[in-house]
Amino acid sequence: MPTTPAAPRRENLLLNFVCNVAIPAIILAKFSTDRWFGPAWGLVIALAFPLGYGVYDFVVRRKTNFISILGIVSVLLSGGLGLLKLDGRWFAIKDAAVPAVIGLALLVSLRAKEPLVKALLYNDTIIDVPRVSAALAERRHESAFAALMRRCTMLVAASFFISAALNYFLARYLLRSPGGTPEFNAELAKMHLWSWPVIMLPSMAMMFVALWRLLRGLKQLTGLEIDQIFRDEKKPASSAG
Repeated sequence: MPTTPAAPRRENLLLNFVCNVAIPAIILAKFSTDRWFGPAWGLVIALAFPLGYGVYDFVVRRKTNFISILGIVSVLLSGGLGLLKLDGRWFAIKDAAVPAVIGLALLVSLRAKEPLVKALLYNDTIIDVPRVSAALAERRHESAFAALMRRCTMLVAASFFISAALNYFLARYLLRSPGGTPEFNAELAKMHLWSWPVIMLPSMAMMFVALWRLLRGLKQLTGLEIDQIFRDEKKPASSAG
């Protein structure tokens, strides 16, 4: 009897927050003075946590994608800009460029066989993909599904463009001290903390709107109920047969 692969291991969101936000912010704010690590080493140690988490998450879940790679590149760029003692303008440009590139990549990938938005919304961690695909094929709604994915892609791309603009203005507003100083690192810590309510929450809200529209559209196109569209974590994904 053929077996289907188990669901990919879910990301630990608490560990994500601790390694990517809490610990770096504490190190930058409290331990980047000359009494402790100093501005340069404080920045390096703070950024080692999100970089280390990215590597750990890949080793544990064996799963990466274009957006994850961009996140690691962003961390490395932050470290490089900090060690070069560049001012906040360059951090603002970098922080705006990363989500803007993701948004553009989402739009460009609409012409590809597998649009990037599928990795975010229509994947087998969330959706029972074989069951949904079989229902779409049975009703001959593949073209309508492609149109639905395009609309959802526009929403997700818009969330990244909004994030880019908010990233830029937040960095320009908070990063005022010269680069390579304890004051600059403290401002960088403040920016990391404020990025969650100011940037992450609006972006996540738009992502949830996109997911809701996708689920509503799938329900109409497949005739399945919402609980049938979601993947049941207690059992492997349905086979297409």
